[in-house]
Amino acid sequence: MEVCKYINNIGQDHDDDFDVKFYKEMGNNLPVVNSLDDLIKELRLIFESDKVNIDLVSYVMKSYKSCPADWKKYAKFDRFSLLGRFDAEHSNSSIVTLEYLGDFSCDPLGKRYTRNLVDVGNGKYNLMAVCWGEGHGSAIHDHANAHCFMKMLQGSLEEIRFAWPKTQGEQLKEIGRTRLEVNDCAYINDSIGLHRVENVSSVDTAISLHLYCPPYSKCSVFNQNTGNKSTANVTFYSAFGKRIRDNKEIVEPEDN
Repeated sequence: MEVCKYINNIGQDHDDDFDVKFYKEMGNNLPVVNSLDDLIKELRLIFESDKVNIDLVSYVMKSYKSCPADWKKYAKFDRFSLLGRFDAEHSNSSIVTLEYLGDFSCDPLGKRYTRNLVDVGNGKYNLMAVCWGEGHGSAIHDHANAHCFMKMLQGSLEEIRFAWPKTQGEQLKEIGRTRLEVNDCAYINDSIGLHRVENVSSVDTAISLHLYCPPYSKCSVFNQNTGNKSTANVTFYSAFGKRIRDNKEIVEPEDN
């Protein structure tokens, strides 16, 4: 069941050049976002409606200026898990765990990126801080028919987009590459394509803030050379600032 409807073209990409009509329609009603708490509050208000304006979500994400004091309690890195490379094509199982898909340039220490839940958004979306170790990247993946908004909080990331494979065994075609710096934002949904996100730095970590609507527990990951896909379970490393061992442990705090 669809959680909410979007009044914008879902195939529309979003950058700094918003539709002028959007600003004119909002007038003086554009929200003011001075902190992460303000951002969470405004997002919850936006998603109270059954119709959500993508430009407005993008606007409030862009309006927040990264402040480490706001998000440091959510920024949890895993520096001790020993993991090897993952290749969806050679996995013994067709179902893997997305939290373990740091399959690009895993270093000898086995550090991987982590997904840290910040807010569950009235059940309509998940807001999370993703922490990327040096040289870490995601698998190429879709978004399970969800909308993905991403904002840089620290460091920089590279987003590489791919077209959907048209035939089985087809190598994925790169269709775009963008460098994201602190406070930059990006948006993608499945009608735009697939993507991979990488921290290409070998010396600096990176942290990004992601909003997914509706929330999802599985997505598809793709082999770049063959286009073959597998199903990935989506899990969290921490929730509301506390480390979790089992995603069943996630309980929203009353004061959050």
